Amino acid sequence: MGEARFFLGLEICRSKDGIVLSQTKYTNDIISDVEMTQAKATSTPLPAGIKLSNSEEEQMQNLEAYRRLLGRLLYLGFTRPDICHGTQQLSQYMQHPNKSHWDAALYLVRYLKGTANRGLLFNADDDYELQAFCDADWASCQDTRRSLTGYCIFIGKALISWKTKKQATVSRSSAEAEYRSMANTTCELTWIFNLLRNLQIHPPTPVPLHCDNQAALYITANPVFHERTKHIEIDCHLIRDKYKEGFISPVHIASKLQPADLFTKALPGPRFSYIVSKLPGPRFSYIVSKLGLVNILPSPT
Repeated sequence: MGEARFFLGLEICRSKDGIVLSQTKYTNDIISDVEMTQAKATSTPLPAGIKLSNSEEEQMQNLEAYRRLLGRLLYLGFTRPDICHGTQQLSQYMQHPNKSHWDAALYLVRYLKGTANRGLLFNADDDYELQAFCDADWASCQDTRRSLTGYCIFIGKALISWKTKKQATVSRSSAEAEYRSMANTTCELTWIFNLLRNLQIHPPTPVPLHCDNQAALYITANPVFHERTKHIEIDCHLIRDKYKEGFISPVHIASKLQPADLFTKALPGPRFSYIVSKLPGPRFSYIVSKLGLVNILPSPT
């Protein structure tokens, strides 16, 4: 049947540089479905600094429209890590959405209108070095005051795993929230590492784990339990074991260079564009393929 070009809404494009996965047609269908084809595009998925909550606004009458849109946006997230934070925030209100939630969802659709061709590039090289970036937004949930974990993991220049997730418990400090984020990222790294080994691929260790919180890095390196850490669940301390084993190498990264910010905050336009275009995080590259000029996200250098 030849090489696949389309599969379940995914568009597959091959070139000498690698394989591109995108969902351009699916994205355009979403825009048309909510009648936003003539709308003005936005530069970010959500307005800068927005904090959604279960406010006392009147609930939407057409719940099905909101749920249908969010379901499609979640599926679009397979190739669009740049909307991960936005869809996570909006999907919390599937049961009781109100007008502010619907307006935020339409704002995200307007962002898609200007970036419909964006996708993922998987480079055709043999670099299997893993690296991870993690971040946390402390007490960001307006309803529960739980923190938000965000991480992204690369193999070589290809982004292979990313997530935005609300933490299961309330953190008493930003350092604790960052430490939990590091622990969650370590679990994902362990799973990916074991999967690659089963495929006879052996990434080098230790795996760099980039974090912008010095206190969390100190907790990782300090084996002594003290007043600031004794309340943290034992399962979070698996990161210490992995550090001692030489599996991970915690590395401090400046906050302004932290690509995982993309998964924890609603950023202003310049900051958002900077993160997805500058070192050491994602940047845009361009390739010409049978499908035309494709805007690729992301590949670190």
